[in-house]
Amino acid sequence: MTKNVSAFARDLASSLVVFLVAIPLCLGIAIASGVPVAMGLISGIIGGLVVGLLAGSPLQVSGPAAGLAVIVFGFVEQYGVAMLGPMLLVVGLLQIVAGFLRIGSWFRAISPAVVHGMLAGIGILIILGQIHVLMGAKPAAGGIENVTAIDESVSRLTGTNVTNEAVALLVGIIALLAMVCWEKFRPKSLSLVPGALVGVAAATILTITLELPIARVDVPASLVDSISFPAAGNFAQLVQPDIILMTLMIAVIASAETLLSAAAVDRMHDRERTRFNKELFAQGVGNGLCGLLGALPITGVIVRSSANIQAGARTRTSAILHGVWILALVALLPGLLGMVPLTALAAVLLVTGWRLISLHHVRHLFEHHGLVPVGIWAVTVAMVVLQDLLVGVALGLALSILEILPYLRRKLVIRHAEVDNEIHVRLRGAVTCKDVPALLSTFEGLPDGRKVNIIGKHLFYIDHTSAETISEWLRRETKSGRNIEVHPPRMARHPRLKPLFARFSAEVA
Repeated sequence: MTKNVSAFARDLASSLVVFLVAIPLCLGIAIASGVPVAMGLISGIIGGLVVGLLAGSPLQVSGPAAGLAVIVFGFVEQYGVAMLGPMLLVVGLLQIVAGFLRIGSWFRAISPAVVHGMLAGIGILIILGQIHVLMGAKPAAGGIENVTAIDESVSRLTGTNVTNEAVALLVGIIALLAMVCWEKFRPKSLSLVPGALVGVAAATILTITLELPIARVDVPASLVDSISFPAAGNFAQLVQPDIILMTLMIAVIASAETLLSAAAVDRMHDRERTRFNKELFAQGVGNGLCGLLGALPITGVIVRSSANIQAGARTRTSAILHGVWILALVALLPGLLGMVPLTALAAVLLVTGWRLISLHHVRHLFEHHGLVPVGIWAVTVAMVVLQDLLVGVALGLALSILEILPYLRRKLVIRHAEVDNEIHVRLRGAVTCKDVPALLSTFEGLPDGRKVNIIGKHLFYIDHTSAETISEWLRRETKSGRNIEVHPPRMARHPRLKPLFARFSAEVA
């Protein structure tokens, strides 16, 4: 009983931290998506109350994601907000079917270079768009358009008197500096207070105190009035080829981002592991509800999830409660949100966009896997920014397949057996991204607590996607206390094999 009370107390405290992180992101991502802020708030509530209850990753927190903001903005600009609901209903259905068909592991077979390149490109697009919002202007739909429009936004800052746009920029810069300084210098006693909250609070207090004439968040008096059910006539437009393509793209990207976030969350704690197909099903139910109620698409989100774990969450109760707090705030104190200046939320998204770029991951790819995956990352980023997200991801996937093409004929053979109360897992042939589901099924199906010998004496090649999959499993299992030994190939038939196995051995040492 005492143990349960203690766990609930930790979950309660964690839920408040996640709530404080989620609120500015729900508002900011809605604005970046070109839709009313109520849609972001509804998505945050569904991500907590519904997905939190059903999730296969109990400590992951779901909600509207910055990674989808650029896609939704373009979709809404082209087809209108009314088409978002029907499209999301189909996205949710596709995710539910994918969960039932148990193909969650296949999303983890997507090259990390492509996924992080896509997120980096989206981060750059978010920054290019939110720079305009920071100056009190409206962003354009594409990266190039936002670059060419900067002169126009800057010209509005000057005049015979101090312009409203200049005031908005000053408030946004103050919010940005408050966030950055708080993250860098905050006292340990207040380590759980999120920087985004500090930045938004500083800008809001300044705006209200000085009665500054800048745009603020438009929050409806009643969230119920903001619920918009899909119109029957809009479903007929779902057969348009462009909308079908966009629907598939959002379903794949939302699923991949969720499951990669869940894998990252698993590395942060030693409690219950993610059930990927159940998580995919939960996300499908959540996105279906978002489509039904007229909200934004949701994914598992690493920023909120890491805050949840760092705050000491023990169970899914924390994620559920954070949805309760969002609902309570919107129902009881909508006027409080209406005081927040838009430029403060733009500052939050500038920081979020920078984090999505993640140059640390590029350095990791280069140090452990060489120039080829870095090149795939760079091409994906460039095409997402210069063309569009679909072109960037498609070209990145094509290059990642081209990388492994010479090794596809060499099949992977996995054998595992018990020898002297130990488990020997033997790998033979070439390991490529197509083998990730088989690798995960084998490794995650091994009995707990037994020593594992991974024997790669007859391996010929490992691509970077499979290497990252193995590395994640090794780190997680070693952290949980499992004894693991790694036996490298007898001959270094590929130049990257020897350093890879040296890295594997270091991770289990």
